Amino acid sequence: MNFIETENAAKAVGPYSQAVSVNGFVYTSGQIPLTAEGLLVDGTIEDQTNVVFANLKGVLEAAGSSLDQVVKATVFITDMNDFAKINDVYAKHFGEHKPARSCVEVSKLPKGVNVEIEVIALSNK
Repeated sequence: MNFIETENAAKAVGPYSQAVSVNGFVYTSGQIPLTAEGLLVDGTIEDQTNVVFANLKGVLEAAGSSLDQVVKATVFITDMNDFAKINDVYAKHFGEHKPARSCVEVSKLPKGVNVEIEVIALSNK
């Protein structure tokens, strides 16, 4: 088991790792629109989702993986009315790669953000 930590994504805001790599898979913690510098992005839902993907890319890279190795994504949103906008950003980042996905509406997310995404990916290490 390898605990992943990188400066290229938001630091963990609690007692957990940015990701854990084990048995050829990388399990990321949920990423929110908090920049690697610790700044909370409260722009549009598209802005927020792009920051989440920047974090995911940074964590996956540190773990020896990438978005094209993602096998499962879980998206948490506070308003299902944002689904189409988040979906557009999601599709832009994944391109032709289409991992399995769940999307659920929740009442609250850490730091009052509107979107959080976690992924499971294959590891190249």
